[in-house]
Amino acid sequence: MTDSHDSHDFLTATRTFYDTVADDYAEQFRDAYAGRPLDRALLAAYAELVGPGGPVADLGCGPGEVTAHLAALGLDVFGLDLSESMLAIARRENPGLRFEQGSMLDLPLGDGALAGVVAWYSTIHTPVDELPALFAEFHRVLSPGGHLLLAFQAGEHTRRHDRPWGHPVALDFHRRRPEHLAELLTDAGFALGSRTVREADTALGEPVPQAFLFARKPA
Repeated sequence: MTDSHDSHDFLTATRTFYDTVADDYAEQFRDAYAGRPLDRALLAAYAELVGPGGPVADLGCGPGEVTAHLAALGLDVFGLDLSESMLAIARRENPGLRFEQGSMLDLPLGDGALAGVVAWYSTIHTPVDELPALFAEFHRVLSPGGHLLLAFQAGEHTRRHDRPWGHPVALDFHRRRPEHLAELLTDAGFALGSRTVREADTALGEPVPQAFLFARKPA
């Protein structure tokens, strides 16, 4: 199991990376979902599953584009992220939405506080040994019957991004096998609802297939 020092290093590295690249990242991925109709369909399906049942947290929200998209679909959603620089952009671009600073591994929320959790490409920096604790935290904050949506790159290898946009930072991006994450979610007490893998869209610069898991905390 990863010790607390390793966890601190991982969180610090992630926060530093995104604080440094926030402006370039937000510009690069502005309107990113305009060319991804299947991804938008999955978000719409998730919004229909959750409905007006209560608050939804977009965890690792970055500059807030998914948070805003889910809000436009009618969800009572707020964003949470480690990076204050990312949150500053999210608040500026979405003044009507709530964004908070925090860690997914230690959520500032009570047990059963949420109807939904979305982790849209935001678990990809979490070391594999931390995933059981992460999914247990997701399970804790969801109310019975609450829904979880995970999005991530499918694969088995870690890609290290070094000096993005020329900035002197680096961070590991972990690709995951969908069947492995599905097993970990089941172990955390979730019931798996759907497993979707779509092929990489090379026109959008995707190097590997993209995976999406829907899960539910049993009522």
